Amino acid sequence: MRLAAREALRSFRRAPTLSLLAVTTIAFALFVMSLFVLVALNLRAALADVEERVEIVVYLRRGTPLEAVTVAMDDILAFPEVADVGYVSEEQALTRARAELREFQDVFDELETNPLPASLEISLQPGFRTGRHAEAVAERLRGFRFADDVRFGRDWVAKLDRLRSVAGAMGLLVGAAFAAASIIIIGTTIRMTVLQRSKEIALMRLVGATSGFIRLPFLLDGALKGALGGICALGLSLAAYTVVSRLLIQGRFFSAGEALLVVLFGIAFGLLASLVSVGRHLRDV
Repeated sequence: MRLAAREALRSFRRAPTLSLLAVTTIAFALFVMSLFVLVALNLRAALADVEERVEIVVYLRRGTPLEAVTVAMDDILAFPEVADVGYVSEEQALTRARAELREFQDVFDELETNPLPASLEISLQPGFRTGRHAEAVAERLRGFRFADDVRFGRDWVAKLDRLRSVAGAMGLLVGAAFAAASIIIIGTTIRMTVLQRSKEIALMRLVGATSGFIRLPFLLDGALKGALGGICALGLSLAAYTVVSRLLIQGRFFSAGEALLVVLFGIAFGLLASLVSVGRHLRDV
């Protein structure tokens, strides 16, 4: 292993230009992929913020005793889909309407009685903020005798479901395309290194070196170049993120664990590309 590590490091001194080209190519391939992942992460965070607004409102029949509402709130909180239940009295509903609908202040001032009903506002747990789960909870809430009407913005939630599905499908397809392109690019650069040392490999074959012994330095070489490319890609991604955050919109960057994954992806791509490229060449020698 020590000999293989020395050989892998020696390849940088033997062909510094080719090694720099390989690291640069890997860095830009992973940089493009990292940018896409950043966009996907920020889109998912934005969708999560929107999902938090998914709630079900139960409008109560007038004259419903507060004791019955309190008991019902405890029952509703026991639903596995429900995160929280809030009670809005008739007076609170009118106060809120006055604050949010200032253009109708004249109408509110002329009211002799409060036309707004009391209500229960129900928020859902993460993972249950979909149209299917909201409809299921709404159907159970309609069974309560004091429920006059139950609403949850069916059309809005359906659009959110479609957006979530489209974002997930696009993320999977584009991510797979970038991963495949990265492997091809990395494999090409590693294969150039293998071809440069083809005579050395042939001589090692003649003296009885095993395929594993020959392959190991190239695998370490690919892993090292992949790691360096991943670190450079993180630097480029941070620079792009900083520019976008200052000029356009504030987003989120990779966490420490996610940044480590980028480097590990670089190492994995380097290993895989080296394994494929060296394997092909060894079969031809």
